[in-house]
Order: sequence, then C-alpha cells, then structure tokens
Amino acid sequence: MKKYLKLLSIIAIATVLSCGGNDSKKQESTYGKKAPVKTEKKVAASERIELSNKGVGPITSITLDAEINEDMAAHGMEVYNKMCTACHKADKKFIGPAPTGILKRRSPEWVMNMILNPEGMVKEDPLAKDLLMEFNGAPMANQGLTEEDARAVLEYFRTLK
Repeated sequence: MKKYLKLLSIIAIATVLSCGGNDSKKQESTYGKKAPVKTEKKVAASERIELSNKGVGPITSITLDAEINEDMAAHGMEVYNKMCTACHKADKKFIGPAPTGILKRRSPEWVMNMILNPEGMVKEDPLAKDLLMEFNGAPMANQGLTEEDARAVLEYFRTLK
C-alpha cells in the first residue's frame, strides 16, 4: 500500500510540474509553421460611410433645406413605391440596399447620381462597383426618372428613420 501511495504521489507531482509553468519562458519552434494571417474585417459596401463621394453623373451639388419638404417627400414616396419597391425595401436589404439612413452613409449628390445614372456609376464609381458585387451582380435599373422625381425620392429618403 505504501508503494502504491509513493507511486501515486510521484505521478501527481510529475503531472503538476509538467502541466504548470511559465508560458513566457517557453519558446516554440516556428520551423515549418505558417505565420498567423492578420485579417481586417471588411465593411460591406452597403454599410460603408462615404460622405465625400459625389458619384458620377449630372448632379454636382445639392443643398438640402433644414426642414423636410413634406409635399416633395410625398411625391417621392409615390415615385419610390411605383418604381423602386421591386428591388428595394425601405428598412432591409433585398435585391438592392435599403434606403433607410442612406444620407448618413452617402452624399445627396451620390444618391441622386445613382438614381439618374446607374450605368455610369457602376462603370466608374468604386463604391457603386462594390455595391454591385455585394448584391450578387444585380445592377440597378435606370428607371428614366427626371431630376425632379429623383430629388423627390431623395426627399422621401430623408423621412425614413
């Protein structure tokens, strides 16, 4: 029995000594091991904030009034519901990105140019190209809106919270 206890004690002490210890003193060989790859978390194009990009198209400058023009927003909602809801849902990703909060991520000029000139934007604007890739290569259709209608849609987007 004493031999059994001695043997058990030696095993227990050996286990404690081999498992414990200071990791900072241990040095592992790096031979044959790959260096850890640092990966940056890439932000989806639809979530990226790019307020200085005005896009490619006819709109170079827009001044938005502090107050939302309710009549223009109502007209914009009508246009949006008629022309845009096949691909866009107001508050969630669908075939295209959701417009809710778009003016926190994009300049008004960029939004207008995307509405009026989607083909040119996808060809020349890096963000529009990234959005095309994010949304499975489904390009935004040119709905042939007038600048007035596109501006009304932009005003409607301002009402979406």
